[in-house]
Amino acid sequence: MQKSIAVVFDSAGTLLHMYRVAKDMASGELITGVESTDLVAQRKGRALIVLHTEPAVILGVDRNMRVIDFIDGNDIDIDISCASVPFSVEEAYDIIKDSDIRIADILQVVDVVREHCPKIFYVAAGIIVDSNDHSVPYVLSTGGRMFHDTKETVDKLKEHGVTVFIASGDSRRNLKQLAECIDIPMERVYDIATTREKARIILDLKEMYDKVLMVGDGLNDILALRAADIGVVTLQQGDERPEKLERSADFVIRDIREVLDIVASL
Repeated sequence: MQKSIAVVFDSAGTLLHMYRVAKDMASGELITGVESTDLVAQRKGRALIVLHTEPAVILGVDRNMRVIDFIDGNDIDIDISCASVPFSVEEAYDIIKDSDIRIADILQVVDVVREHCPKIFYVAAGIIVDSNDHSVPYVLSTGGRMFHDTKETVDKLKEHGVTVFIASGDSRRNLKQLAECIDIPMERVYDIATTREKARIILDLKEMYDKVLMVGDGLNDILALRAADIGVVTLQQGDERPEKLERSADFVIRDIREVLDIVASL
């Protein structure tokens, strides 16, 4: 009897090639090619906050407006994408409220991403908060486009009876675009999934499938990689990955197509 198999993909860096830019709010320096989860992991007490809004909405407001006034005035929901310690949305909101970050700070990084990647799949903005000194050390923007072999790999997995899921720290808005492009129903998409939530998703799926694979590329995937029957770290993004991340996986691959070989071996 054929085994039932589920493959869970992270999105950024796994299904999508990412370009990221952060602004150091203390120095004003722009940092390109940054890994947002690394900035969070640099110091305990940090969290990455996502704004549930279209970049076009941000573009339409006064650049000098404080971000907290934009959030309050437009009823923008915020969420925690990942954190180095347990963190509440209320705590993050209070830190942003007491900061002086402006819409101009966010647009500065969004503009760099747009200029660098004119054919980008989506653009998102985020804020890193730090509970140690009640500060906003970075604002950042990310943009992503699908790897050239993403859709083909997902299609072939489905042809072989594999059920494909997405579990990501990205917003539902961005993941909806991705899911539509690779024909994954939204009921199989988990958005704003933190490190612990990804692991919980894997454990839940293990109750339903004979084998569950987790494919990711970031530190926020570690618990899910360990929880999965088979953990796969992909290096297709091209930047260096922490050694402890690679140690958490059963396989380290350089192209998403290699997932097909792993599944075929089961």
